[in-house]
Amino acid sequence: MTHEPDSPGQVLAFSGLLEREPHEPLGFRLLRHAFSLVPPVRVAGRALRVCYVPTAMGDHPDAVAATRASYGRHAPDVELSVLTLFPQPSHVDVAAHLLAQDVVHVEGGSVVNLVAVWRAHGLPDVLRRCWEGGAVLTGASAGSLCWHLGGPTDSYGDALDPFTDGLGLLPFANGVHDDLAYQPRYDVLRRLVADGTLPTAYATQDGVGLHYVGTRLHEVVTLRPRSSAFRVEPDGAGGWREERLPARVLG
Repeated sequence: MTHEPDSPGQVLAFSGLLEREPHEPLGFRLLRHAFSLVPPVRVAGRALRVCYVPTAMGDHPDAVAATRASYGRHAPDVELSVLTLFPQPSHVDVAAHLLAQDVVHVEGGSVVNLVAVWRAHGLPDVLRRCWEGGAVLTGASAGSLCWHLGGPTDSYGDALDPFTDGLGLLPFANGVHDDLAYQPRYDVLRRLVADGTLPTAYATQDGVGLHYVGTRLHEVVTLRPRSSAFRVEPDGAGGWREERLPARVLG
């Protein structure tokens, strides 16, 4: 069951750039946009607090090291912390730590394993409280799918299967990497919406983000002028229809 937070929570759910062309803007620009969504009054007089959560990558040390380096290059003004859960939580009071953050940045990887581990540690309720308290929740791929009801995933194997166990803060399905020919997510998402396995969905091409305020889609943003997002819904006759959404190019 979803409901509007008392203080409108925000989510920036996006597809990262799996294939970046030379001279293209870095995907970190989408994270910078997530940072900009935090109300200035919330961080007055201190640094922005961001917690990076790499559960979907099994808390792999390489992912943590790469992210620390990326933040060091592109966001040295941010107070970055990391929450790992293997072999045990890296913070004694996980709830208190997450609730003190302005942004929660969730890594991509296996959304199935991500949500299973989160549930074992009681994180869904904590993350809902973060959202209700006005924090910005963000992430790419699995870090996008997790806030929704579900979407296609390769977490079980190379074939794409339906994932329907998302946190459900957002009452929609989600599709990521919707424009990659070698990942036929476009067709699979639409088939799953058409047959009722998934509800109405928002899908993003690479470099595109969905900015939700509360449970409403507020804006689509993109790093690529020709890329956008789609609203996909059942047509009532066993098929589907889609609407390409206007997107604002991030400068």
